[in-house]
Amino acid sequence: MVQRWWKDGLPFQCTQCGNCCRVEGYVWVEQQDIDRLAKFLEMTPEAFENKYVRQVGRRRSLIEKPNFECIFWDEGCQVYPARPPQCRTFPFWKENLSSLETWLDVVEECPGSGTGTVYSGEEIEQLLQGRGETGKKQS
Repeated sequence: MVQRWWKDGLPFQCTQCGNCCRVEGYVWVEQQDIDRLAKFLEMTPEAFENKYVRQVGRRRSLIEKPNFECIFWDEGCQVYPARPPQCRTFPFWKENLSSLETWLDVVEECPGSGTGTVYSGEEIEQLLQGRGETGKKQS
């Protein structure tokens, strides 16, 4: 269980810098994500999966460019309305909120973390569960 050191809320406002899209790492997708992304790109789910998804053990992830950028990053997210939950909930991930120290590491890398509208403890809890999304709140 994540310690709720952030229970009084944390500020975040996406600056669309793309730092979170241009680093090595997996972007996990489930079938419903594949279906949504395929529909957005006007492809069949099978064609989308063949072109953009790789198997990683028992899970599936979007492929990356050779420089580790997300396959859908091109001076902005090309699938923003259909992006996976992992992207919708950044930076409020369990590993980023495990301690104040890990949050401060995120703040150093992400110019929107630690600034902007405060997400309440309840909103953060929903995001930790993969529900909701960041970037829609206004200051």
